[in-house]
Amino acid sequence: MLHIAIAIGLLLGLVVGLAASATGNTFLLAIAEGSAPFGKLFMNAIRMVVIPLIAVVIFSSIARLGDPRKLGRIGGMTIAFYWLSLIPAIAIGMAVTKFGLQFASVIDMPAAGTADVPELPTLVDFIVSLVPANPFAAASKGAILPLIVFTALVAAATGTLAAERRDRLIDIADDIGAALIKLVMWILYTAPIGVFGLAAPVTARLGWGLVQSLGIFIACVFVGLLIFLVFITLPFMAFVARIGPAKFLGGAFGAMSVAMSTTSTAAAIPVALEESKKNLKVSPTIVDLLIPLGASMHRPGSALFQGSAIVFLAFLYDVPIPAAAIGAAFLATFLVSLTVAPVPSSSVVTLAPALDAVGIPIAGLAILLGIDRIPDMMRSAVNMLSQISVAALVDRWTGGEGAEPGKPG
Repeated sequence: MLHIAIAIGLLLGLVVGLAASATGNTFLLAIAEGSAPFGKLFMNAIRMVVIPLIAVVIFSSIARLGDPRKLGRIGGMTIAFYWLSLIPAIAIGMAVTKFGLQFASVIDMPAAGTADVPELPTLVDFIVSLVPANPFAAASKGAILPLIVFTALVAAATGTLAAERRDRLIDIADDIGAALIKLVMWILYTAPIGVFGLAAPVTARLGWGLVQSLGIFIACVFVGLLIFLVFITLPFMAFVARIGPAKFLGGAFGAMSVAMSTTSTAAAIPVALEESKKNLKVSPTIVDLLIPLGASMHRPGSALFQGSAIVFLAFLYDVPIPAAAIGAAFLATFLVSLTVAPVPSSSVVTLAPALDAVGIPIAGLAILLGIDRIPDMMRSAVNMLSQISVAALVDRWTGGEGAEPGKPG
């Protein structure tokens, strides 16, 4: 219902904005412009809570892995595949969207949103800035990425502590995360009003150009996810796991359907466990370990969406992305996609650090929230299929008893 309410807020904002733009009616223009403070208030609230939420989720997920030296062959191989698969996902999302936006109308977004865009550093300066003397002071000035890197390092160190001390810190982080997620939900309940307040004044100024650009963005996300599935996931399954496309997609159809309809891979875990063992013949030991782990750590579909969204919002706000900024966006997207928080449209909400890294106004997130139901369904399906595929690949690579050698099915 929340997705529907947000979509209605966006639709009303677009309708009022388009009507004001087309007719020049002073009453409609007053409504559109007068709603702007609600949009700004909403985005300030999102920004207030999303950074600490990302920090505690990243800390909890990395610390829970324990000492990296004790992960063993299966754990090390799994984590490596999780992380490496995000690179082509982000690259595909950025490249497809860059190409697709050639067909979009050039629009002039309000300059107010870009007033705080920082001067972008060189690549060397960017790398040095990831290790500041005071990561919290850097974050207070808008440099969020150093805080995330610092949190990841502290989490890795926590993983090496004795189990009792490690678990105590993880429990604290989990409790803080639960409270922050509750706060995010409260804020998201105001999203229909906030999205209206951001969409209406912008559309009143830009007209149909914004609507056309949003349609092209959704199409680019769909094409990007399809490319990732066809050229990354399915070939690995066919030539490494020895499970052909028809067998894989048919065998995982139930889990994919649940993930797509609920926009949650966590909700599809029970079905994924059963189908991986029964239909794909993956070792039960591997499945029971990697499917739940993948649901919390492996979301290449979300990473692809976030890479696409960065390019799209940079286009909307006319923010250039030179080499140093691409590196910053890549790293920020990589980090936040590892542990996307379990809240509605979390792939949108957690984009804030990546946008900060390249100087894109986070006000654009509200526009994405309004249309996110469709991309969320698509990326959730790809996330689920990718999580199942990793279990099958690791099972095959480690010689698990569930792997069935032979020809692709």
